[in-house]
Amino acid sequence: MLVEIDDKIVSGDIFTDYFVCDLSKCKGACCVEGDDGAPLTREEVSLIENHLPYIKTYMSAEGKRTVEKYGVAYLDADGMPVTTLVPKSKECAFVKFNEEGVALCAIELAFKDHAIPNIKPISCSLYPIRTKQFNDYTALQVHHWSICNSACSCGLKSQTPVYKFLKEPLIRAFGSSFYDELVKIEPEIKSL
Repeated sequence: MLVEIDDKIVSGDIFTDYFVCDLSKCKGACCVEGDDGAPLTREEVSLIENHLPYIKTYMSAEGKRTVEKYGVAYLDADGMPVTTLVPKSKECAFVKFNEEGVALCAIELAFKDHAIPNIKPISCSLYPIRTKQFNDYTALQVHHWSICNSACSCGLKSQTPVYKFLKEPLIRAFGSSFYDELVKIEPEIKSL
């Protein structure tokens, strides 16, 4: 099922799938696994570059070396910018592991310490929602990845639909009126 809100086409699974990140189980695997870095907009590349001196203080030594050598982003096979990966691993250059071995985002850490504005890539903040831009609209759908099985179980247990878990990033990306429409639509979707 698809729902149209303004210039957005929303897959019904953002209402019917459940999700709450469970870092104690997955250890932030989405920042370490995958074929490419996190998708970025060109504006995000500039913002990260501009705030890099602050972000670097939260990065691992290997992440800093990688960014100094290769930059904050590269172009993937589709010619779109993505975060740079540490060579010989799949981890994002902005990953910093905590004492428990959980992958944390240096960009997010800098924001939480009030060193920079919230410039964490929106693709990361919105996960597991993935967006795709078409000429006249943006499509939103849930990306299913086995490394997030514990997040799906955690969300099911707490009965937290994907869109409710992602309230803040959805508002950041598309505005509060868009989110309010999602809230209004949910009962209709769940009654089908």
